[in-house]
Amino acid sequence: MTTISELYAPHHRRCDEEFASAEAAAAEGQWDKATEATTRFCAMLEAHLGSEEGTLFPAFEGATGMVGGPTAMMRMEHQQMRGLLGQLEHACAGKDADAFAGAAETMLILMQQHNMKEENILYPMCDNAVTGAEVLEAIRTQLAK
Repeated sequence: MTTISELYAPHHRRCDEEFASAEAAAAEGQWDKATEATTRFCAMLEAHLGSEEGTLFPAFEGATGMVGGPTAMMRMEHQQMRGLLGQLEHACAGKDADAFAGAAETMLILMQQHNMKEENILYPMCDNAVTGAEVLEAIRTQLAK
């Protein structure tokens, strides 16, 4: 059976790759490519965050009774990432390389730390607590969007 870790960790890598494409295009002043890659990255990341908040976190909280612990921290970090997504989109619209680079640097650090916490702490906890093929299938569907 597929685990939560096996669904989300590879999706982290795909998001990272799309982010790197956007960052490289912006650094080269290729704003059409940067905008397209940023749009794809934003959609992928939003699908990821939405899947966690809408499916994974409620299932974990329901199974464990923990509502103020790791999922609360992850939700807070998700909000920070969403704010940075807006900054990246705004920088693309304005073809502002400095603004893009600043938001991208902050996003990269936040994503690296966030993903490490999820992959090493939260997802293993979820793998132990959340059972049921329906949750895994819902996550698989959400991440495929």
